[in-house]
Amino acid sequence: MSATIAIAVAAVVIWAYLLCLRGGFWRMKIEAAPAAPAAWADVAVVVPARDEAESVGAAIRSLLAQRYDGGLTVILVDDHSGDGTAGIARQAALDRAGAFHVVAARDLPPGWTGKLWAMNEGIAAAARLAPSARYLLLTDADIVHAPDNLARLVARAEARGLDLASLMVRLACDHPVERALIPAFVFFFAMLCPFEWVNRREWRTAAAAGGSMLVRRAALERIGGIAAIRDRLIDDCALAQAIKPDGPIWLGLTDDAVSLRRYRHGRDVWRMITRTAFTQLGYSSWALFGTIVAMAVTYLAPPLLALFGHGWAVGLGLVAWAGMAVAYLPLLRFYRCSILWAPLLPLIALFYLAATIDSARLHWLGRGGQWKGRAQSRMVTGKGS
Repeated sequence: MSATIAIAVAAVVIWAYLLCLRGGFWRMKIEAAPAAPAAWADVAVVVPARDEAESVGAAIRSLLAQRYDGGLTVILVDDHSGDGTAGIARQAALDRAGAFHVVAARDLPPGWTGKLWAMNEGIAAAARLAPSARYLLLTDADIVHAPDNLARLVARAEARGLDLASLMVRLACDHPVERALIPAFVFFFAMLCPFEWVNRREWRTAAAAGGSMLVRRAALERIGGIAAIRDRLIDDCALAQAIKPDGPIWLGLTDDAVSLRRYRHGRDVWRMITRTAFTQLGYSSWALFGTIVAMAVTYLAPPLLALFGHGWAVGLGLVAWAGMAVAYLPLLRFYRCSILWAPLLPLIALFYLAATIDSARLHWLGRGGQWKGRAQSRMVTGKGS
């Protein structure tokens, strides 16, 4: 068997596996909400925020407008913002000031990432301001929640006895750059961590989406609090991995919460990828090499073989390329994007692969994990401040 045919066969086998045996990751179903519990638990919401003036007002208004019959306390942690984030949040909360609090984060200590330190400050404040809260909703300052989103999350957690219930919120997808690149971000995430596997108690796969995480306070205390993952850049998945060994978790897709963060330029998506891609690979050069080979065979080889191959390689390349496009269609429909993006997934994958390589380069230069002026991978490895 020639090398070309071997690569073509490998690509077909990979896509057959992904379509049939990878937890149906590509189907992208929204689960129906369970029935309301007999009594609603109190909830404390923690919103870490650093320079979020553009979106924080809408995010806070959506949280305070929740139709929720249990106690609700919203805490914004101002992480040394320089754009008036805290003032805008207070203005947005004027009619519900009693349920809203602003906490100023103390200076970032060594060994902590910025967001996790802000979350820790908020959770400590919640212990004082909402001691009866059974759950903590950890959400971002650029997320707008539908009025019944919290009730749906709590109902699901109560019905299934969940320690963590997380939602992959709808990301902004209006600009051409967003339509080209954002659905693929969710696609690749779900492929790495199929939601069905995450939601099975007996499976080890654990993941969460940081924009909306409802965590049982007792479960957080059981793992030692946020301090247990204080140095993790991919904090949402780290939290899920810490909680799942001793308690069930759930991850789902939603239309009930949307991100206001925009990605109108390719460089915006590039930065999003480079911030954590090499972290996902454990900072391993061998894992990076393996990723390059796997991405090349899975995404790049099929169209190249279909367009420039000979004999059986052409047909096998077309089959793998078609399988890839079929897998991508449900997510394109969810994001209301043209199906014409489906056959272009190889080019999109090439963009993500190049950004992953750049993520490694930035880490090796000591500039990894860049977010809001902080090179966080340096902080957590003790090589910077």
